[in-house]
Amino acid sequence: MKNIISLISKGKDSKVTIGKGELLSLKKDNLEYIHQKGNKGWRNSDDEMFPVIGPTSKNNFRVHTNKGDTVLDQHGLLRELEYILISSDENSVKFIKKYKKNTKIKNSKFPEKSSEKHLFWPFDFTFEKNFTLSNDILTIDFIIHSEKGMPFMLGYHPAFLLSNTGKETFVSNDKSFNLEEIKKVGSNAFPILNSDKIILKNIDKKDLEITTKGFDNFMLWTEVNNMVCIEPITQYTSYTDQKFSEDNMHLSKGKNSFSVAIKIL
Repeated sequence: MKNIISLISKGKDSKVTIGKGELLSLKKDNLEYIHQKGNKGWRNSDDEMFPVIGPTSKNNFRVHTNKGDTVLDQHGLLRELEYILISSDENSVKFIKKYKKNTKIKNSKFPEKSSEKHLFWPFDFTFEKNFTLSNDILTIDFIIHSEKGMPFMLGYHPAFLLSNTGKETFVSNDKSFNLEEIKKVGSNAFPILNSDKIILKNIDKKDLEITTKGFDNFMLWTEVNNMVCIEPITQYTSYTDQKFSEDNMHLSKGKNSFSVAIKIL
């Protein structure tokens, strides 16, 4: 697979760079909006959380399903799989990950951050991640094919570049939040529930509007002033006991679609 793919908007003023399915850069008028790998804050620029969100360690890394208990680490196992390129053109690109039920996947957190060497999930699934760029909007579509009734959670985990002043603010549901409030919440991440839109009020460039379909919630996380993760999520798991089951997860319809649009205002 081609390691780096660039998308150019029809107006030629926006550019997206993608590496192995990961959003590495979003530029408009040559200004960067995505946190850069290697900078302080977080080691990635985007990622996904599936089929669970949040830590599973308090429940001994076990998740209950109607097909028995399974072993998953924090945020599931999707990020341990590699994307396969389906197709690309100047304005769009499509990727897919495929998983065969009960296949043991090496856990990259073992042994430093986890006691579990391998992870597995008792359901087949395919997970598509598709990028489409227009002049001012980057749309990321997620399409999940699986057995009907499969329990799951989904979170998208992009990181945005900030000015390093600590003065950025966020607006959702007619309420405003600042970076210090987000940092104080710590590893639980700052919840914004029952919302499909949030605006990042930038200091050194244009504002960003992030709208979603299918997620219905956000959580915000950072420990630094130079970046923030604005994460669309189906569930906010810091309110649960981490004993994941069908009771606090979505149930698959066989095909489930979700969407995130990042608009430069």
